[in-house]
Amino acid sequence: MIDWLSQPWPWYVTGLLAGLMVPALLLLGNKKFGISSSLRHVCAACLPAKIPFFSYDWKKEVWNLYFVGGVLLGGVIAGTWLTPEGATVAVADATRNDLLRLGITDFGGLMPAELFNWATLFTPPGFVFFVVGGFLVGFGTRWAGGCTSGHTIMGLSNLQWPSLVATIGFFIGGLISVHLLLPLLLS
Repeated sequence: MIDWLSQPWPWYVTGLLAGLMVPALLLLGNKKFGISSSLRHVCAACLPAKIPFFSYDWKKEVWNLYFVGGVLLGGVIAGTWLTPEGATVAVADATRNDLLRLGITDFGGLMPAELFNWATLFTPPGFVFFVVGGFLVGFGTRWAGGCTSGHTIMGLSNLQWPSLVATIGFFIGGLISVHLLLPLLLS
């Protein structure tokens, strides 16, 4: 069983499982799905201040907090016990060559060590990459009314026009970041 769980699953299995989330949530009466909304629920539960944005009955959405907790727990379990010893992330040859041209040579973990370390955070490119980028992701998520998973999985399946616009924006932003901004930051 461990061998089966620790191998990459085919796209048609994981895609089907992700796709079944939508009818399951609709049958359960939930019309919203996404990771970013859970942060609002945590703040509403934990902040004693009467901030209007956090003043609502967050207990109606407690299932979302369980879902996010399960995602975190699943990641810890997979990373700690289900990852084979010495396993590396499969990176396409074209992507590997592009990253090598940018000076990224360590492909041993989930994230390149040349980018994701404390020393990088305190450099100007690292500050832009992590702090400014993190702020923009949070701001964009709030401004778009949801995150990539919420808009792309739930919004598109509900045929919501704003979700289509947001999803197109996510892809365009990702392309610009990878092909224009990342080379600028790493040069």
